[in-house]
Amino acid sequence: MKGVAILGSTGTIGVNTLDVVARNPEHFKVVSLSANHDVERMVQQCLKWRPEVAVMADENAALELERRLRVEVLQTRVLAGVDGLCECVALAAVDQVMAGIVGAAGLMPTLAAARAGKRVLLANKEALVMSGGLFLDAVRGAGAELLPIDSEHNAIFQCLPAMAHARWEQEKWAHAEQREGVRRILLTGSGGPFRTRDPESLWSVTPDEACAHPNWVMGRKISVDSATMMNKGLEFIEACLLFRVTPDKVEVVIHPQSIVHSMVEYHDGSVLAQMGNPDMRTSIAHAMAWPDRVSSGVAPLDFHNMRGLDFEAPDYNRFPCLRLALEAARASGEASTIINAANEVAVGAFLAGELSFPHIGAVIEECLAQANSQVPASLDEVLMVDQAARARARASVVRLGAA
Repeated sequence: MKGVAILGSTGTIGVNTLDVVARNPEHFKVVSLSANHDVERMVQQCLKWRPEVAVMADENAALELERRLRVEVLQTRVLAGVDGLCECVALAAVDQVMAGIVGAAGLMPTLAAARAGKRVLLANKEALVMSGGLFLDAVRGAGAELLPIDSEHNAIFQCLPAMAHARWEQEKWAHAEQREGVRRILLTGSGGPFRTRDPESLWSVTPDEACAHPNWVMGRKISVDSATMMNKGLEFIEACLLFRVTPDKVEVVIHPQSIVHSMVEYHDGSVLAQMGNPDMRTSIAHAMAWPDRVSSGVAPLDFHNMRGLDFEAPDYNRFPCLRLALEAARASGEASTIINAANEVAVGAFLAGELSFPHIGAVIEECLAQANSQVPASLDEVLMVDQAARARARASVVRLGAA
């Protein structure tokens, strides 16, 4: 029985994680849950799962949750803020932590889970993109495990045979591509809702249109990232960090059906692919149970009625955010931290109706132009770079939004 802490339990990743737990009660027990401000859903989750601890990032929401749980006569302890998030992942009863908080807000609690030596199930790509080697150093230093939840990185993990037969040790993986004969990693992406849409029409795109992904059900921020293909760009950076490969070893491939989640090509010409229906429960169940397998509830592929699998090269003119992310991966230094911060600000402004869809890329490009090649040497430096980039991005949003 493994104790589970879920960061972002009321979001898409959190809800899917709880579904996997419900299907495997003999394997997993919910120890702590956390959310931002959705008190109503958290109350319902606490009533069902009876966690030891529940955390609300919003202080006022925590007070309301505590009041509601007293009425329900639940013994769940309520914590608040970043300190509460960091405490709930380090509890002795917690074996693994689902890092499902979106964006930079997830960095500190995810880092706390790593420092506590837990198995970190990484669904928050932004935390790794922001902090890079500092995060991986924390994993190594505490003897923690880091397993990818993004369907693409989980697919790559499954296609690297050494990782299927031995515990994942960062040191052993330092030169995995040479040891295992890997030629390249093929990172697939659907192309989102605007893959074939006239680029000129994107100036009138609404948030609801951008969030209408053809294959996946996701939160609004990540849905917009998929529409701009910044999501794939962040995943490109994440793949380089997770799998200890240089950017020239990773290639983005558009695959509209979202059936092949990623591939690994070897020097002998073999290409191993991980396939499945587009459902996050597959990678969640895989990482939670690894190296074993448990039921995820995902429907099996119907090969008899599968019409075809298409692949194509990405159009960087249509998706400038993807181009910028690849440039950031090659530039190193502050670039990855800056591009993540600028993107969060720009996407937030677009969702709030303050910025047009094509201007998301323009904000990011302006901020990235000011990056330098010096790698942040500490977490404090990472946070300083992040805050400075957000300030520049907000200024760009005001200027471009008024244009």
